[in-house]
Amino acid sequence: MKAFDDLYAANAKFAKEFGNSTLTGRAARGLAVVTCMDSRIDPLGLLGLEPGDAKILRNAGARVTDDVLRTLVLAVYLLGVDRVLVMPHTDCGMSKVTDSDVHVLTSEQGVDTRSLEFHTVPDQDEALRHDLMRIRSTPFLPHNMPVAGAIYDVHTGLLTPAPKPHPTAA
Repeated sequence: MKAFDDLYAANAKFAKEFGNSTLTGRAARGLAVVTCMDSRIDPLGLLGLEPGDAKILRNAGARVTDDVLRTLVLAVYLLGVDRVLVMPHTDCGMSKVTDSDVHVLTSEQGVDTRSLEFHTVPDQDEALRHDLMRIRSTPFLPHNMPVAGAIYDVHTGLLTPAPKPHPTAA
């Protein structure tokens, strides 16, 4: 069996019943969700969304990187996004290692990753506060756009909203 034959076969079955051909590229509910690449997370399902409702941005640790900011700018100005939810999760692999740990692991395989930042998460609450502030303070997005954070519990399915920032916090 070739490495991807199972995926192509599944897609052929999916395409026979495909019903989303009328969707546009816009976020029908005006939402962008920044979440982790962890396969235990079903962002549409856990938020009661349907395909086409939101833009889903995924990376290791649900971090607001330069690329996420770039994508949010495009989503806001081109694709109908007017609110952002940053949603990391419990039991995240990125909270169990440091960037140094990853560099050591890869170097043991002969790969030098020192030019990369992995944005590991030693303190998930602090990382979420930092990432929310990064979105709220960027000059590239509307200053009054609603931005919220919540931690998804992969064991219960519940979201715990992050505390709201102090009104004097920018």
